[in-house]
Amino acid sequence: MLYPELFKSMEAVRWNMSHDIPWDDFDGSKLSDEQAYTIKMNAITEWAALPATEMFLRDNRDDSDFCAFMSVWFFEEQKHSLVLIEYLRRFRPELVPTEEELHNVRFEFDPAPAMETLMLHFCGEIRLNHWYRRAADWHTEPVIQAIYKIVAQDEARHAGAYLRYMRRALGNANEAAGLEARVAFAKIGVLMSSANRTAQALHPTNLHVNKEMYPLDTVQSKLPSPDWLDHWLDEQIRFDKEWEGKVSTRILHNMSLLMGQDFNSAQELNRYRRDLNKLIVPA
Repeated sequence: MLYPELFKSMEAVRWNMSHDIPWDDFDGSKLSDEQAYTIKMNAITEWAALPATEMFLRDNRDDSDFCAFMSVWFFEEQKHSLVLIEYLRRFRPELVPTEEELHNVRFEFDPAPAMETLMLHFCGEIRLNHWYRRAADWHTEPVIQAIYKIVAQDEARHAGAYLRYMRRALGNANEAAGLEARVAFAKIGVLMSSANRTAQALHPTNLHVNKEMYPLDTVQSKLPSPDWLDHWLDEQIRFDKEWEGKVSTRILHNMSLLMGQDFNSAQELNRYRRDLNKLIVPA
């Protein structure tokens, strides 16, 4: 089981909201209304860990090890929402999300292949790490800068934990299951490392997840300002091609380590994916 070791390692570096956030360093002159509103949107977006956890537990009922790890992931992700809400409560109380606004991002996700979802969220954690690092650079108020840096580190650790479960899946004693996992990881890896070719941000909170609710079936569509994410990325934190390149490079680097061969581009990974598909024997 991976859960006991992952729990121990994350417990050792877990930050405390009372002691590790430099609340006393707050400088109101360095927080604009525009910046404060983005904090509210991120707080609500992080609350979507709730329906994501419900999805993971439903779609991984046969994997108690992974479901146990969800207790750690869910706790830390909800803590991200909570620390952003606490920041607003202290310094911009008029922007604290209402319970209705938070509950609005809790809706059912359609069932999906477990390995594809795992890879999607692995890539999502890498992307969030880079988004929050960029957000810390964009903000000018020191307390929220510190919060985004801390949260970004959490997201990187979560990606590392997901990678452990991905590596375990590739080593499955069932050769067919291992091959299917490899195909799933390559398929999503191609998509998520090609974000510079798409018009929308490729992150789990911005992907369609419920056919009956389409097109209002993304987490972002449930926000008070559904168009906020694109504006935040393009106009505020300036998540440009250089930063997208960093995300793609990181994904491809990890895919290279995972698959045991070098991928220097999404195209190379896609060729590998096509070769894998030829090995699948029809049922």
